[in-house]
Amino acid sequence: MGSGRRRGRRRLTPPERGDVIAAVTVALVLVPQSLAYAKLAGLPVVTGLYTAVVATIAGGLVGSSRYLQTGPVALTSLLTFGALTSVADADSGDFVGLAAVLALVVGATRILIGLLRWGFVAYLMSQPVVAAFTVGAALLIALSQVPALLDVPATGSPFTAAVDAASRPAEWDPVAIALGLVMVALVLGGRRIGPRFPGAFLGLVGALALTGLGLIAVTEVGDVPSGLPTPTLDLPWSATPSLVLAGVVIALVGFAEASSIARQYASEDRETWDPDREFVGQGLANVAAGVFQGYPAGGSFSRSSLNRLAGARTRWSGVLAGVVVLAVMPVASVLSGLPQAALAGLIIAAVVPLIRLRPFAELWRVSKPQFAVAALTFAVTVASAPHVERGVLVGVALSLGVHLWRELRIEIETWSEGSTLHVRPQGVLYFGSAPALEERAAALVAADPGIETVVLHLERLGRLDVTGALALRSLVADMHLSGVTVVLAGSQPQAQRVLRTALGDAFDAVDPGERRVADRRREVRDE
Repeated sequence: MGSGRRRGRRRLTPPERGDVIAAVTVALVLVPQSLAYAKLAGLPVVTGLYTAVVATIAGGLVGSSRYLQTGPVALTSLLTFGALTSVADADSGDFVGLAAVLALVVGATRILIGLLRWGFVAYLMSQPVVAAFTVGAALLIALSQVPALLDVPATGSPFTAAVDAASRPAEWDPVAIALGLVMVALVLGGRRIGPRFPGAFLGLVGALALTGLGLIAVTEVGDVPSGLPTPTLDLPWSATPSLVLAGVVIALVGFAEASSIARQYASEDRETWDPDREFVGQGLANVAAGVFQGYPAGGSFSRSSLNRLAGARTRWSGVLAGVVVLAVMPVASVLSGLPQAALAGLIIAAVVPLIRLRPFAELWRVSKPQFAVAALTFAVTVASAPHVERGVLVGVALSLGVHLWRELRIEIETWSEGSTLHVRPQGVLYFGSAPALEERAAALVAADPGIETVVLHLERLGRLDVTGALALRSLVADMHLSGVTVVLAGSQPQAQRVLRTALGDAFDAVDPGERRVADRRREVRDE
Protein backbone atom coordinates (compact mmCIF):
# COMPACT_ATOMS: atom_id res chain seq x y z
CA MET A 1 0.00 0.00 0.00
CA GLY A 2 1.32 3.45 -0.91
CA SER A 3 2.61 5.87 1.68
CA GLY A 4 -0.29 8.25 1.09
CA ARG A 5 -2.86 5.66 2.18
CA ARG A 6 -3.43 5.11 5.88
CA ARG A 7 -4.81 1.98 7.40
CA GLY A 8 -8.02 2.01 9.49
CA ARG A 9 -6.48 -0.52 11.91
CA ARG A 10 -4.12 1.65 13.88
CA ARG A 11 -2.79 1.69 17.37
CA LEU A 12 -4.18 4.17 19.87
CA THR A 13 -1.34 6.69 19.66
CA PRO A 14 -1.04 9.56 22.17
CA PRO A 15 -3.67 12.29 21.77
CA GLU A 16 -2.90 15.28 19.61
CA ARG A 17 -3.86 18.91 20.14
CA GLY A 18 -6.76 18.56 17.73
CA ASP A 19 -8.18 15.70 19.81
CA VAL A 20 -8.34 17.89 22.93
CA ILE A 21 -10.05 20.76 21.12
CA ALA A 22 -12.52 18.37 19.44
CA ALA A 23 -13.27 16.62 22.74
CA VAL A 24 -14.22 19.85 24.50
CA THR A 25 -16.28 20.96 21.51
CA VAL A 26 -18.17 17.66 21.38
CA ALA A 27 -18.71 17.64 25.17
CA LEU A 28 -20.48 21.01 24.97
CA VAL A 29 -23.06 19.29 22.75
CA LEU A 30 -22.97 15.91 24.47
CA VAL A 31 -24.02 17.16 27.91
CA PRO A 32 -27.36 18.71 26.88
CA GLN A 33 -28.03 15.93 24.36
CA SER A 34 -27.47 13.21 26.94
CA LEU A 35 -30.04 14.82 29.24
CA ALA A 36 -32.56 15.19 26.43
CA TYR A 37 -32.14 11.68 25.04
CA ALA A 38 -32.43 10.06 28.46
CA LYS A 39 -35.71 11.91 28.87
CA LEU A 40 -36.79 10.60 25.48
CA ALA A 41 -36.07 7.06 26.67
CA GLY A 42 -38.30 7.63 29.71
CA LEU A 43 -35.32 7.57 32.08
CA PRO A 44 -33.94 10.03 34.65
CA VAL A 45 -31.71 12.55 32.94
CA VAL A 46 -28.69 11.53 35.00
CA THR A 47 -28.85 8.15 33.24
CA GLY A 48 -27.94 9.97 30.07
CA LEU A 49 -24.92 11.55 31.74
CA TYR A 50 -23.72 8.16 32.98
CA THR A 51 -24.04 6.77 29.47
CA ALA A 52 -22.29 9.80 28.01
CA VAL A 53 -19.29 9.15 30.24
CA VAL A 54 -18.67 5.42 30.12
CA ALA A 55 -20.00 4.56 26.63
CA THR A 56 -18.07 7.42 25.02
CA ILE A 57 -14.82 6.39 26.70
CA ALA A 58 -15.20 2.66 25.98
CA GLY A 59 -16.23 3.22 22.37
CA GLY A 60 -13.28 5.55 21.78
CA LEU A 61 -10.77 3.08 23.21
CA VAL A 62 -11.80 0.08 21.13
CA GLY A 63 -13.63 1.18 17.96
CA SER A 64 -12.33 1.20 14.40
CA SER A 65 -13.22 4.76 13.40
CA ARG A 66 -11.18 7.64 14.78
CA TYR A 67 -14.11 10.04 14.43
CA LEU A 68 -17.10 8.03 15.65
CA GLN A 69 -18.60 9.47 18.83
CA THR A 70 -20.50 6.93 20.89
CA GLY A 71 -23.12 7.73 23.53
CA PRO A 72 -26.81 8.56 23.88
CA VAL A 73 -28.55 9.00 20.51
CA ALA A 74 -32.15 9.83 19.63
CA LEU A 75 -33.02 6.73 17.61
CA THR A 76 -31.65 4.24 20.14
CA SER A 77 -33.39 6.18 22.93
CA LEU A 78 -36.74 5.79 21.18
CA LEU A 79 -36.08 2.08 20.61
CA THR A 80 -35.15 1.73 24.28
CA PHE A 81 -38.38 3.37 25.42
CA GLY A 82 -40.44 1.05 23.23
CA ALA A 83 -38.59 -2.03 24.49
CA LEU A 84 -38.86 -1.11 28.16
CA THR A 85 -42.51 -0.08 28.15
CA SER A 86 -43.43 -3.55 26.92
CA VAL A 87 -41.91 -4.99 30.10
CA ALA A 88 -42.62 -2.43 32.84
CA ASP A 89 -44.30 0.90 33.49
CA ALA A 90 -42.09 3.95 33.03
CA ASP A 91 -42.78 5.03 36.61
CA SER A 92 -41.80 1.68 38.10
CA GLY A 93 -38.72 1.34 40.25
CA ASP A 94 -37.24 -1.28 37.93
CA PHE A 95 -37.26 0.89 34.83
CA VAL A 96 -33.69 2.15 35.28
CA GLY A 97 -32.44 -1.35 36.08
CA LEU A 98 -34.20 -2.77 33.04
CA ALA A 99 -32.49 -0.15 30.87
CA ALA A 100 -29.13 -1.33 32.19
CA VAL A 101 -30.01 -4.97 31.45
CA LEU A 102 -31.09 -3.99 27.95
CA ALA A 103 -27.76 -2.22 27.42
CA LEU A 104 -25.94 -5.38 28.47
CA VAL A 105 -28.00 -7.47 26.03
CA VAL A 106 -27.24 -5.01 23.22
CA GLY A 107 -23.57 -5.00 24.15
CA ALA A 108 -23.29 -8.78 24.33
CA THR A 109 -25.01 -9.13 20.95
CA ARG A 110 -22.67 -6.69 19.24
CA ILE A 111 -19.56 -8.22 20.81
CA LEU A 112 -20.66 -11.68 19.69
CA ILE A 113 -21.26 -10.46 16.14
CA GLY A 114 -17.84 -8.83 16.07
CA LEU A 115 -15.97 -11.81 17.51
CA LEU A 116 -17.67 -14.18 15.06
CA ARG A 117 -16.67 -11.78 12.28
CA TRP A 118 -20.26 -11.33 11.19
CA GLY A 119 -19.81 -7.62 10.60
CA PHE A 120 -21.28 -8.07 7.13
CA VAL A 121 -24.75 -7.92 8.74
CA ALA A 122 -24.21 -4.15 8.87
CA TYR A 123 -24.88 -4.18 5.11
CA LEU A 124 -27.91 -6.47 5.10
CA MET A 125 -30.63 -3.92 5.81
CA SER A 126 -31.68 -2.40 2.50
CA GLN A 127 -31.46 1.35 2.01
CA PRO A 128 -35.23 1.75 1.53
CA VAL A 129 -35.85 0.13 4.92
CA VAL A 130 -33.20 2.19 6.72
CA ALA A 131 -34.31 5.45 5.09
CA ALA A 132 -38.02 4.89 5.77
CA PHE A 133 -37.48 3.73 9.33
CA THR A 134 -35.24 6.72 10.06
CA VAL A 135 -37.83 9.17 8.76
CA GLY A 136 -40.64 7.48 10.68
CA ALA A 137 -38.65 7.32 13.91
CA ALA A 138 -37.49 10.95 13.55
CA LEU A 139 -41.08 12.09 13.03
CA LEU A 140 -42.21 10.19 16.13
CA ILE A 141 -39.35 11.64 18.17
CA ALA A 142 -40.33 15.17 17.15
CA LEU A 143 -44.01 14.52 17.92
CA SER A 144 -43.13 13.04 21.32
CA GLN A 145 -41.66 16.41 22.32
CA VAL A 146 -44.72 18.48 21.50
CA PRO A 147 -46.29 18.15 25.00
CA ALA A 148 -43.05 19.27 26.68
CA LEU A 149 -42.64 22.10 24.19
CA LEU A 150 -46.18 23.35 24.95
CA ASP A 151 -45.75 22.53 28.68
CA VAL A 152 -48.99 20.54 28.56
CA PRO A 153 -49.09 17.09 30.22
CA ALA A 154 -50.20 14.36 27.82
CA THR A 155 -49.85 10.59 27.69
CA GLY A 156 -50.10 7.88 25.06
CA SER A 157 -48.17 7.19 21.89
CA PRO A 158 -46.11 10.08 20.45
CA PHE A 159 -48.79 10.82 17.85
CA THR A 160 -51.78 10.74 20.22
CA ALA A 161 -49.92 12.67 22.93
CA ALA A 162 -48.96 15.37 20.42
CA VAL A 163 -52.54 15.65 19.14
CA ASP A 164 -53.90 15.74 22.69
CA ALA A 165 -51.52 18.52 23.77
CA ALA A 166 -52.04 20.52 20.58
CA SER A 167 -55.84 20.34 20.96
CA ARG A 168 -55.75 22.25 24.27
CA PRO A 169 -54.40 25.69 23.33
CA ALA A 170 -55.79 27.25 26.50
CA GLU A 171 -53.21 25.29 28.50
CA TRP A 172 -50.20 26.19 26.37
CA ASP A 173 -47.39 28.07 28.08
CA PRO A 174 -46.10 30.85 25.77
CA VAL A 175 -42.86 31.10 27.76
CA ALA A 176 -42.10 27.39 27.38
CA ILE A 177 -42.92 27.53 23.68
CA ALA A 178 -40.65 30.53 23.17
CA LEU A 179 -37.86 28.84 25.11
CA GLY A 180 -38.10 25.65 23.05
CA LEU A 181 -38.20 27.53 19.74
CA VAL A 182 -35.16 29.59 20.74
CA MET A 183 -33.30 26.34 21.43
CA VAL A 184 -34.31 25.04 18.00
CA ALA A 185 -33.11 28.27 16.40
CA LEU A 186 -29.81 28.19 18.27
CA VAL A 187 -29.06 24.61 17.23
CA LEU A 188 -30.19 24.83 13.59
CA GLY A 189 -29.04 28.41 13.12
CA GLY A 190 -25.73 27.65 14.78
CA ARG A 191 -24.99 25.06 12.12
CA ARG A 192 -25.21 27.80 9.51
CA ILE A 193 -22.81 29.97 11.48
CA GLY A 194 -20.27 27.15 11.75
CA PRO A 195 -19.93 23.55 12.88
CA ARG A 196 -18.17 24.56 16.08
CA PHE A 197 -20.82 27.03 17.17
CA PRO A 198 -22.05 25.63 20.55
CA GLY A 199 -25.72 26.38 20.03
CA ALA A 200 -26.96 23.58 22.28
CA PHE A 201 -24.58 24.56 25.08
CA LEU A 202 -25.47 28.23 24.87
CA GLY A 203 -29.16 27.36 24.97
CA LEU A 204 -28.57 25.14 28.01
CA VAL A 205 -26.70 27.86 29.90
CA GLY A 206 -29.22 30.52 28.94
CA ALA A 207 -32.21 28.41 30.04
CA LEU A 208 -30.52 27.56 33.35
CA ALA A 209 -29.79 31.23 33.94
CA LEU A 210 -33.42 32.23 33.32
CA THR A 211 -34.79 29.65 35.76
CA GLY A 212 -32.00 30.14 38.30
CA LEU A 213 -32.63 33.90 38.48
CA GLY A 214 -36.36 33.35 38.74
CA LEU A 215 -37.08 35.21 35.51
CA ILE A 216 -39.31 32.42 34.17
CA ALA A 217 -41.42 29.68 35.75
CA VAL A 218 -41.74 26.56 33.61
CA THR A 219 -41.62 22.81 34.22
CA GLU A 220 -38.06 21.71 35.01
CA VAL A 221 -36.34 18.36 34.64
CA GLY A 222 -36.20 17.89 38.41
CA ASP A 223 -33.54 16.38 40.61
CA VAL A 224 -30.21 15.58 38.97
CA PRO A 225 -27.88 14.00 41.54
CA SER A 226 -24.22 14.94 41.60
CA GLY A 227 -21.52 12.32 41.84
CA LEU A 228 -19.62 9.88 39.70
CA PRO A 229 -21.25 6.85 38.07
CA THR A 230 -20.68 3.68 40.08
CA PRO A 231 -20.72 0.10 38.79
CA THR A 232 -23.39 -2.35 39.91
CA LEU A 233 -24.68 -5.74 38.85
CA ASP A 234 -27.67 -5.63 41.19
CA LEU A 235 -30.12 -5.61 38.29
CA PRO A 236 -33.51 -7.22 37.50
CA TRP A 237 -31.93 -10.17 35.67
CA SER A 238 -35.19 -12.13 35.67
CA ALA A 239 -36.48 -9.81 32.92
CA THR A 240 -33.58 -10.67 30.60
CA PRO A 241 -35.49 -13.23 28.46
CA SER A 242 -38.20 -10.67 27.70
CA LEU A 243 -35.57 -8.15 26.56
CA VAL A 244 -33.47 -10.42 24.33
CA LEU A 245 -35.41 -9.89 21.09
CA ALA A 246 -35.58 -6.12 21.58
CA GLY A 247 -31.87 -6.08 22.46
CA VAL A 248 -30.92 -7.92 19.28
CA VAL A 249 -33.06 -5.56 17.19
CA ILE A 250 -31.48 -2.50 18.83
CA ALA A 251 -28.02 -4.00 18.38
CA LEU A 252 -28.56 -4.33 14.64
CA VAL A 253 -30.76 -1.30 13.91
CA GLY A 254 -28.77 1.01 16.15
CA PHE A 255 -25.55 -0.04 14.46
CA ALA A 256 -26.78 1.17 11.08
CA GLU A 257 -26.11 4.81 12.00
CA ALA A 258 -22.68 4.07 13.42
CA SER A 259 -21.66 2.00 10.40
CA SER A 260 -22.80 4.63 7.91
CA ILE A 261 -20.77 7.31 9.70
CA ALA A 262 -17.63 5.20 9.95
CA ARG A 263 -17.84 3.99 6.34
CA GLN A 264 -18.40 7.50 5.00
CA TYR A 265 -15.45 9.07 6.80
CA ALA A 266 -13.15 6.13 6.11
CA SER A 267 -13.95 6.47 2.41
CA GLU A 268 -13.33 10.22 2.41
CA ASP A 269 -9.96 9.78 4.15
CA ARG A 270 -9.01 6.76 2.01
CA GLU A 271 -8.80 4.52 5.05
CA THR A 272 -10.08 1.02 5.70
CA TRP A 273 -12.92 0.39 8.11
CA ASP A 274 -13.38 -2.81 10.11
CA PRO A 275 -17.07 -3.50 10.89
CA ASP A 276 -16.16 -6.47 13.10
CA ARG A 277 -13.97 -4.31 15.28
CA GLU A 278 -16.60 -1.58 15.34
CA PHE A 279 -19.19 -4.09 16.51
CA VAL A 280 -16.88 -5.07 19.36
CA GLY A 281 -16.23 -1.43 20.24
CA GLN A 282 -19.90 -0.53 20.21
CA GLY A 283 -20.61 -3.69 22.19
CA LEU A 284 -18.12 -2.85 24.92
CA ALA A 285 -19.55 0.68 25.07
CA ASN A 286 -22.98 -0.76 25.80
CA VAL A 287 -21.66 -3.25 28.33
CA ALA A 288 -19.94 -0.38 30.15
CA ALA A 289 -23.18 1.63 30.03
CA GLY A 290 -25.11 -1.29 31.51
CA VAL A 291 -22.64 -1.88 34.32
CA PHE A 292 -22.54 1.84 35.23
CA GLN A 293 -26.35 2.34 35.40
CA GLY A 294 -26.72 3.70 31.89
CA TYR A 295 -28.82 2.61 28.91
CA PRO A 296 -28.19 1.49 25.30
CA ALA A 297 -25.83 3.73 23.34
CA GLY A 298 -25.01 4.17 19.67
CA GLY A 299 -22.94 6.23 17.26
CA SER A 300 -24.03 9.84 16.84
CA PHE A 301 -23.92 11.30 13.33
CA SER A 302 -24.08 14.92 14.50
CA ARG A 303 -21.41 14.59 17.19
CA SER A 304 -19.15 12.49 14.96
CA SER A 305 -19.39 15.12 12.24
CA LEU A 306 -18.64 17.85 14.76
CA ASN A 307 -15.72 15.82 16.10
CA ARG A 308 -14.16 15.56 12.66
CA LEU A 309 -14.72 19.21 11.77
CA ALA A 310 -13.32 20.33 15.13
CA GLY A 311 -9.97 18.75 14.30
CA ALA A 312 -10.01 15.23 15.80
CA ARG A 313 -7.05 13.11 14.73
CA THR A 314 -7.29 9.89 16.76
CA ARG A 315 -9.79 7.88 18.78
CA TRP A 316 -8.60 9.80 21.85
CA SER A 317 -11.09 12.52 20.91
CA GLY A 318 -13.92 10.19 21.98
CA VAL A 319 -12.17 9.14 25.17
CA LEU A 320 -11.44 12.74 26.13
CA ALA A 321 -15.02 13.83 25.40
CA GLY A 322 -16.19 11.28 27.96
CA VAL A 323 -13.60 12.56 30.43
CA VAL A 324 -14.89 16.13 30.01
CA VAL A 325 -18.43 14.97 30.80
CA LEU A 326 -17.04 13.05 33.78
CA ALA A 327 -15.63 16.31 35.09
CA VAL A 328 -19.15 17.76 35.06
CA MET A 329 -20.63 14.96 37.19
CA PRO A 330 -19.62 16.36 40.63
CA VAL A 331 -21.64 19.51 39.90
CA ALA A 332 -24.43 17.88 37.87
CA SER A 333 -27.06 19.07 40.38
CA VAL A 334 -26.92 22.54 38.78
CA LEU A 335 -28.74 21.00 35.82
CA SER A 336 -31.84 20.31 37.93
CA GLY A 337 -33.33 23.67 36.95
CA LEU A 338 -33.14 23.00 33.22
CA PRO A 339 -36.56 23.57 31.59
CA GLN A 340 -38.10 20.56 29.89
CA ALA A 341 -39.13 22.81 26.99
CA ALA A 342 -35.46 23.55 26.31
CA LEU A 343 -34.68 19.83 26.12
CA ALA A 344 -37.69 19.35 23.85
CA GLY A 345 -36.37 22.02 21.50
CA LEU A 346 -32.95 20.38 21.49
CA ILE A 347 -34.39 16.99 20.53
CA ILE A 348 -36.59 18.46 17.81
CA ALA A 349 -33.62 20.34 16.34
CA ALA A 350 -31.57 17.15 16.35
CA VAL A 351 -34.09 15.04 14.43
CA VAL A 352 -35.55 17.57 11.98
CA PRO A 353 -32.66 17.07 9.50
CA LEU A 354 -33.46 13.33 9.50
CA ILE A 355 -36.98 13.88 8.14
CA ARG A 356 -36.09 13.76 4.46
CA LEU A 357 -38.58 13.01 1.68
CA ARG A 358 -36.08 12.95 -1.19
CA PRO A 359 -35.26 9.23 -0.76
CA PHE A 360 -38.94 8.40 -1.22
CA ALA A 361 -39.11 10.44 -4.42
CA GLU A 362 -35.97 8.77 -5.76
CA LEU A 363 -37.35 5.31 -5.00
CA TRP A 364 -40.59 6.18 -6.78
CA ARG A 365 -38.62 7.06 -9.91
CA VAL A 366 -36.22 4.14 -9.75
CA SER A 367 -38.21 1.21 -8.35
CA LYS A 368 -41.90 1.07 -7.49
CA PRO A 369 -41.53 -2.19 -5.48
CA GLN A 370 -38.78 -0.66 -3.34
CA PHE A 371 -40.90 2.46 -2.89
CA ALA A 372 -43.69 0.21 -1.60
CA VAL A 373 -41.25 -1.39 0.85
CA ALA A 374 -40.20 2.04 2.11
CA ALA A 375 -43.77 3.33 2.36
CA LEU A 376 -44.99 0.30 4.30
CA THR A 377 -41.94 0.39 6.57
CA PHE A 378 -42.66 4.04 7.36
CA ALA A 379 -46.36 3.34 7.97
CA VAL A 380 -45.71 0.40 10.31
CA THR A 381 -43.03 2.35 12.18
CA VAL A 382 -45.39 5.24 12.88
CA ALA A 383 -48.43 3.07 13.59
CA SER A 384 -46.64 0.74 16.00
CA ALA A 385 -45.12 3.46 18.21
CA PRO A 386 -43.59 3.19 20.73
CA HIS A 387 -42.62 -0.30 19.50
CA VAL A 388 -40.97 1.14 16.42
CA GLU A 389 -38.67 -1.87 16.01
CA ARG A 390 -41.64 -3.61 14.39
CA GLY A 391 -41.23 -1.27 11.45
CA VAL A 392 -37.73 -2.62 10.85
CA LEU A 393 -38.85 -6.23 11.14
CA VAL A 394 -41.67 -5.67 8.67
CA GLY A 395 -39.35 -3.77 6.33
CA VAL A 396 -36.76 -6.56 6.32
CA ALA A 397 -39.50 -9.14 5.66
CA LEU A 398 -40.86 -7.04 2.79
CA SER A 399 -37.38 -6.61 1.30
CA LEU A 400 -36.85 -10.36 1.33
CA GLY A 401 -40.29 -10.84 -0.23
CA VAL A 402 -39.50 -8.40 -3.04
CA HIS A 403 -36.18 -10.14 -3.62
CA LEU A 404 -37.82 -13.55 -3.85
CA TRP A 405 -40.52 -12.16 -6.13
CA ARG A 406 -37.86 -10.81 -8.47
CA GLU A 407 -35.94 -14.06 -8.36
CA LEU A 408 -39.05 -16.00 -9.32
CA ARG A 409 -39.64 -13.78 -12.32
CA ILE A 410 -37.79 -14.36 -15.55
CA GLU A 411 -38.27 -12.22 -18.64
CA ILE A 412 -38.63 -14.26 -21.83
CA GLU A 413 -38.21 -12.77 -25.32
CA THR A 414 -39.35 -14.92 -28.27
CA TRP A 415 -39.40 -14.66 -32.07
CA SER A 416 -39.73 -17.04 -34.99
CA GLU A 417 -37.71 -17.51 -38.17
CA GLY A 418 -39.42 -20.07 -40.38
CA SER A 419 -39.47 -23.39 -38.53
CA THR A 420 -37.09 -22.11 -35.84
CA LEU A 421 -38.31 -20.64 -32.55
CA HIS A 422 -35.86 -18.38 -30.73
CA VAL A 423 -36.23 -18.05 -26.95
CA ARG A 424 -34.08 -15.58 -24.98
CA PRO A 425 -34.61 -15.71 -21.18
CA GLN A 426 -33.31 -12.88 -19.01
CA GLY A 427 -32.83 -13.13 -15.26
CA VAL A 428 -31.74 -15.93 -12.95
CA LEU A 429 -32.53 -19.47 -13.96
CA TYR A 430 -32.95 -21.74 -10.95
CA PHE A 431 -35.57 -24.11 -9.54
CA GLY A 432 -37.94 -21.24 -8.74
CA SER A 433 -37.91 -19.59 -12.17
CA ALA A 434 -37.23 -22.60 -14.41
CA PRO A 435 -40.91 -23.71 -14.61
CA ALA A 436 -41.84 -20.40 -16.25
CA LEU A 437 -39.30 -20.98 -19.03
CA GLU A 438 -40.39 -24.59 -19.55
CA GLU A 439 -44.09 -23.69 -19.66
CA ARG A 440 -43.57 -20.76 -22.07
CA ALA A 441 -41.44 -22.77 -24.50
CA ALA A 442 -43.82 -25.76 -24.38
CA ALA A 443 -46.85 -23.54 -25.01
CA LEU A 444 -45.23 -21.88 -28.03
CA VAL A 445 -44.22 -25.22 -29.55
CA ALA A 446 -47.70 -26.63 -28.96
CA ALA A 447 -49.27 -23.59 -30.63
CA ASP A 448 -47.19 -23.96 -33.82
CA PRO A 449 -46.84 -27.54 -35.16
CA GLY A 450 -44.41 -26.26 -37.81
CA ILE A 451 -41.64 -25.59 -35.30
CA GLU A 452 -38.76 -28.01 -35.74
CA THR A 453 -35.96 -26.26 -33.82
CA VAL A 454 -35.88 -24.23 -30.61
CA VAL A 455 -32.82 -22.04 -30.05
CA LEU A 456 -32.30 -21.06 -26.40
CA HIS A 457 -30.17 -17.91 -26.17
CA LEU A 458 -28.49 -17.99 -22.73
CA GLU A 459 -26.29 -14.89 -22.86
CA ARG A 460 -28.68 -12.79 -20.73
CA LEU A 461 -28.95 -15.21 -17.85
CA GLY A 462 -27.40 -13.58 -14.81
CA ARG A 463 -26.60 -16.90 -13.19
CA LEU A 464 -26.88 -20.49 -14.30
CA ASP A 465 -26.33 -23.01 -11.52
CA VAL A 466 -26.89 -26.75 -11.33
CA THR A 467 -30.64 -26.44 -10.79
CA GLY A 468 -30.93 -24.18 -13.84
CA ALA A 469 -28.89 -26.61 -15.93
CA LEU A 470 -31.08 -29.50 -14.78
CA ALA A 471 -34.13 -27.49 -15.79
CA LEU A 472 -32.62 -27.06 -19.25
CA ARG A 473 -31.98 -30.80 -19.40
CA SER A 474 -35.64 -31.43 -18.65
CA LEU A 475 -36.66 -28.96 -21.35
CA VAL A 476 -34.34 -30.59 -23.91
CA ALA A 477 -35.73 -34.04 -23.05
CA ASP A 478 -39.37 -32.91 -23.37
CA MET A 479 -38.70 -31.21 -26.69
CA HIS A 480 -36.90 -34.29 -27.98
CA LEU A 481 -39.95 -36.42 -27.20
CA SER A 482 -42.07 -34.04 -29.29
CA GLY A 483 -39.63 -34.22 -32.22
CA VAL A 484 -38.13 -30.76 -31.69
CA THR A 485 -34.38 -30.13 -31.66
CA VAL A 486 -33.04 -27.77 -28.99
CA VAL A 487 -29.94 -25.66 -29.60
CA LEU A 488 -28.24 -23.85 -26.73
CA ALA A 489 -26.58 -20.62 -27.82
CA GLY A 490 -24.62 -17.91 -26.07
CA SER A 491 -23.90 -19.72 -22.81
CA GLN A 492 -21.36 -17.94 -20.67
CA PRO A 493 -17.89 -19.56 -20.34
CA GLN A 494 -18.36 -20.10 -16.61
CA ALA A 495 -21.57 -22.02 -17.34
CA GLN A 496 -20.00 -24.43 -19.82
CA ARG A 497 -18.82 -26.92 -17.20
CA VAL A 498 -22.14 -27.15 -15.37
CA LEU A 499 -24.01 -27.47 -18.68
CA ARG A 500 -21.72 -30.29 -19.83
CA THR A 501 -22.18 -32.07 -16.48
CA ALA A 502 -25.96 -31.71 -16.40
CA LEU A 503 -26.74 -32.27 -20.08
CA GLY A 504 -24.21 -34.97 -20.93
CA ASP A 505 -24.64 -36.04 -24.58
CA ALA A 506 -27.29 -33.38 -25.06
CA PHE A 507 -24.57 -30.78 -24.67
CA ASP A 508 -23.50 -31.65 -28.20
CA ALA A 509 -26.57 -29.73 -29.35
CA VAL A 510 -24.84 -26.49 -28.48
CA ASP A 511 -24.50 -24.29 -31.55
CA PRO A 512 -21.10 -25.07 -33.14
CA GLY A 513 -20.22 -21.43 -33.55
CA GLU A 514 -20.90 -20.77 -29.93
CA ARG A 515 -19.02 -23.92 -29.01
CA ARG A 516 -15.92 -22.81 -30.90
CA VAL A 517 -15.96 -19.41 -29.18
CA ALA A 518 -16.31 -21.04 -25.77
CA ASP A 519 -13.53 -23.55 -26.50
CA ARG A 520 -11.22 -20.77 -27.68
CA ARG A 521 -11.92 -18.75 -24.53
CA ARG A 522 -11.08 -21.80 -22.44
CA GLU A 523 -7.83 -22.37 -24.38
CA VAL A 524 -6.74 -18.76 -23.85
CA ARG A 525 -7.54 -19.00 -20.14
CA ASP A 526 -5.58 -22.26 -19.82
CA GLU A 527 -2.58 -20.74 -21.59
